Formats: sequence, C-alpha cells, structure tokens
Amino acid sequence: MNQSAATPSTSFHTRDLVLTGIFAALIAVCSWISIPTAVPFTLQTFGVFMAVEMLGGKRGTLAVLVYLLLGAVGLPVFAGFTGGMGIITGSTGGYIVGFLFGALVMWMMETVLPKGTVTSILAMLAGLLVCYALGTVWFMLVFTRNNGPVSLMTVLGWCVLPFIIPDLIKIALAWLLSRRLRKYV
Repeated sequence: MNQSAATPSTSFHTRDLVLTGIFAALIAVCSWISIPTAVPFTLQTFGVFMAVEMLGGKRGTLAVLVYLLLGAVGLPVFAGFTGGMGIITGSTGGYIVGFLFGALVMWMMETVLPKGTVTSILAMLAGLLVCYALGTVWFMLVFTRNNGPVSLMTVLGWCVLPFIIPDLIKIALAWLLSRRLRKYV
C-alpha cells in the first residue's frame, strides 16, 4: 500500500482525536458555568448531549470519558473549577459518573433504534434518566454515610426536581444546535 492511500485513514483518526478533545473541553467549559446548590446547576449535561449528538455515540462517549479522566487526575474541569477523585467520590460524583453512563445509553440507542429526531430526543431523555438515577443513588449513599439517613423524596427535591425543566431545555437546545452545526464538524 502506498503512502497516499494511508493518509485518509490517518487524518480520520487525527480528526476523531481532535473532535473528541474539543468536545471534552466543551463539557469542561460548560461545567464552569455554574450556580452552586446541593448539586451545582451547570451546563455539563448540555455539553454531554452536544458531544453525543454531534460526534455520534462512540466519539461522544469517548469525549465524556476524557472529560472524566481529566477531572479524576485533578484538572479543574468540574463545577466550581474543581477536580480530583475527592469530587468524584463525593456526594455529587454520581452525577458526574452518570454523564458517562448516560452517554453509553445514548450510544446504545443510536445503534439499536432507527436514526431520526424521535430517536435522538428519546436517547437524550434516557441518558438523562440514567444520570439522574445513578447520581441520586450515589448522593443518598454518600450523604447517609456522612450525615445520617435522608429520604428519597428529599434527595429528589434537592438533586433532581429543580433540574428537570432546565435539563429539558438543554436537550432541546442541544438537538437544535447539533442540527445546525453538524455540517461544519
């Protein structure tokens, strides 16, 4: 095989790495836009939705994984310019880890269901539900260990209910923006 035949494959992989890095950085920037609460209100979920919608399941999930790994090693990519394993193992760490599992669910739905608007929106909703579920269980376990028992309804009131409408808006914006920007990526 000659050198020129190998070039498109190499540039495709380079392009994948660059796009993955760009979207990992986008998720980090979205995390810095934050309103501190029990679970900080950020645009991270928007960044995750955009990554998977724009890059597809495989590369989008990889972007989320890169983001998590950057934070795990201590780079300040999480809400409030924080990072490190202490954040991931803390009470809100389940929501951060939930981004990865949500992206995996979106990827799975993308491969199983027919492509289209309904599938994209359902995949983002399913990914969000997975993130909420993992994050809520994690929050309850860590909070109970550190502070004593807390009810599911209390945790839902702190960590999920205030975020439902903003997260639905993020899904709509991610879907609309990805449709308009996809031709440029």
